Amino acid sequence: MTDVVEKLEVESMVYKTLLESTKAIPWRIQWDSLSFSYIGPQIEHLLGWAPDSWVSVQDWAERIHPEDRDWAVNFCVAQSKAGVDHEADYRALCKDGSYVWIRDVVHVVRKDDGSVDALVGFMFDISERKRTEQRLIELQRELEALSFKDGLTGIANRRRFDSVFEEDWEQARRSGKPLSLLMLDIDYFKQYNDHYGHVQGDYTLKLVAKVLEKAVRRSHDFLARFGGEEFVLVLPDTDAAAAREVAERCHALIEHEWIPHERSMARKSLTMSIGAGTVVPMHGDERLSFLELVDRRLYQAKQAGRNTTVSSDD
Repeated sequence: MTDVVEKLEVESMVYKTLLESTKAIPWRIQWDSLSFSYIGPQIEHLLGWAPDSWVSVQDWAERIHPEDRDWAVNFCVAQSKAGVDHEADYRALCKDGSYVWIRDVVHVVRKDDGSVDALVGFMFDISERKRTEQRLIELQRELEALSFKDGLTGIANRRRFDSVFEEDWEQARRSGKPLSLLMLDIDYFKQYNDHYGHVQGDYTLKLVAKVLEKAVRRSHDFLARFGGEEFVLVLPDTDAAAAREVAERCHALIEHEWIPHERSMARKSLTMSIGAGTVVPMHGDERLSFLELVDRRLYQAKQAGRNTTVSSDD
């Protein structure tokens, strides 16, 4: 009998040594008293709290970040009562006041009658994983932002315009308020590139984008590069007269900038032609049909001699 006891004690020491030599932190909670019967010494290295300071589940709960505490405690208690093994990620308080991301993996030990006897589990430090996940989220957001940004001018691109135009169209249809659209095209831009070179042409496109940004004065007005030398302005809750004022402001700002254009037949500085339209979308109206209407008015502005606006008032 003595040999059996000694063998069991040796095996117990071996298992304990193995558990306490891993980075995972083993622990056991007695269910009837909700107290720790064991927690690995690694806990002090990770969080700074000595093993003997982990007495009850209250000590565990109080060492959870306030933003994570309610859901983590409620979830773990509910799963434990139901006898369901579970995992929970939360931020644990270190003795120095900092926080470490923990993954708690919990196994429910049952008595012969099926009732809960104890909880055993491991705590894992997943801080590095969480930092990696957060960086991936940030990179994804950056990629999404880049996918909606024109690489040359830095303003929104055609893809972003399509999304915003659809949203504003639906909003105008629901509210019954007017939606206006301006399509703007730099006059004789091919001749500009041929004369000044494409490097200067790219610089001028960036400059025009900055100038047009000054024309929008409300946070919900939207400017995008439509393609090539063409830009588009979406003006929610804007009637035809107000849209015409924005168009005239665009002409004035471009004229004030006075970008030389020796090959223009409109004037000796850069100018723009603008097509404008205003609509209160009704059920059955098509967004793309309205876009095509404004595009035709832009063409009419060019046919009329350029450096002008053709709008719904004409």
